[in-house]
Amino acid sequence: MDSNEQAAAEDAAPAPPRRAGIAGLGTPYRVVAALALGALAVAACSHLAFVFLHVAPANTVSRQHARTIDGWIYPEFEQNWKLFAPNPLQQNIAVEARAQVRTAGGELVTTGWRDLSAEDGAAIRHSLLPSHTEQNELRRAWDFFTGSHGEDDKPDGERGELSEEYLRRIALDRIRPEHRGGHILRIQLRSATTAVAAPPWSDEKTDTRTYYRELSWWTA
Repeated sequence: MDSNEQAAAEDAAPAPPRRAGIAGLGTPYRVVAALALGALAVAACSHLAFVFLHVAPANTVSRQHARTIDGWIYPEFEQNWKLFAPNPLQQNIAVEARAQVRTAGGELVTTGWRDLSAEDGAAIRHSLLPSHTEQNELRRAWDFFTGSHGEDDKPDGERGELSEEYLRRIALDRIRPEHRGGHILRIQLRSATTAVAAPPWSDEKTDTRTYYRELSWWTA
């Protein structure tokens, strides 16, 4: 076979199959793809490790790195297992506020109770992209307050004092825009707790009256 026939035979031969996936890329692109996949794998494993340490019982590692773990988990990746608890929440708790205002004319006025929780609920209802602040800010602030205070509403150390300041600021931010012409002197909060009624097929009797926990007046 002369050189012309050999060249024609090589041209007629089918081309080798093209390798699929990363193997089909050039060497520089394979290196970049491998580094990207490695970074994604490290990020995924790190995230799973943080979540595991967050939900697992307290241990030496989670206590030593608590600040780092909380910084990664909150607020986007918080794990809430109350739905699967043996005794899930069976109460609706609303946070309400009112204020004493010195009007522009010098009159001292006490406002009516304003349901801040209902306003948050109305803002996120039927929303495709509900605000994380409207979902959790007030609710978490009230949980923070009740968890750091006794039945006499006395703060348990610095965390209790911090929770009071945090809750007061949230309430003031909500109420202040309605009284731009006046000066808010004091503010008061209360919770309205109502038990969820038993389903129609249940024989359980539930007290669905609303019970209030009224806090003292706080200076604004």
